[in-house]
Amino acid sequence: MDNLLWIAMAGAKENFNSLNVRTNNLANANTTGFKAEFENSRAMSVFGNAYPTRAFAMAEVPGYNFDGGAMQTTGRTLDIALQGDGFIAVRDTDGNEAYTRFGNLEIGSDGVLRTSTGLDVLDEDGNQIVLPAPLAEININNDGYITGKPAGADSTTVETYQRIKLVNPELRSVEKGYDGLFRSRDGAQLAQDQTVEVQSGMLEASNVNPVEELTSLIRIQRQYEMQTKMMQTAGELDDAQNRLLSYN
Repeated sequence: MDNLLWIAMAGAKENFNSLNVRTNNLANANTTGFKAEFENSRAMSVFGNAYPTRAFAMAEVPGYNFDGGAMQTTGRTLDIALQGDGFIAVRDTDGNEAYTRFGNLEIGSDGVLRTSTGLDVLDEDGNQIVLPAPLAEININNDGYITGKPAGADSTTVETYQRIKLVNPELRSVEKGYDGLFRSRDGAQLAQDQTVEVQSGMLEASNVNPVEELTSLIRIQRQYEMQTKMMQTAGELDDAQNRLLSYN
């Protein structure tokens, strides 16, 4: 009965991993620029010194849904949404370059342009974007250049500041971290892509489909119940086998 019990136990354990992926997607259904993760389960043979007669289940994240989310008009000049593919370069909490679609930006008291979650937005050279203060007006152009009018300046005065770093890598060359940011799989920094465009005054909504995620949660829960019933059956069969052997 150990085969049956092992497979059922492994399947139930991996159901929890699948559940984590789906619940994380559902929890981020309202997160700006969030890209849903896929989850997949498959059988894996156990290799060792003997013939691989044992197998177990393995849940994995084979990829991400890079479809664009719905565009939401905010009218706020520091809100930007990417048109088509691409990412905004930011500095993560470890000081490394990472990439996101989260375009809700703000200017700190020190003049540094950051996301509303506190991550520095980078310019095309990989540096902080520091803007003079105070600014009477600020705009982000389609190509990522930041322009504005200093407070007290003539109405015709428009100054150009730094350019936001926008990248457009091969999607299979990036991976998503636990913090929701994307990074190059080989750890390299990506180059500025001149074709990526942004739209100011808009934000990209999450591309999570709540109905699909809820349906998947129900499916995973049923799979877990089936695995626990198999474990119970394995125990009952083992008890019956022991009773038969005791009669001899």
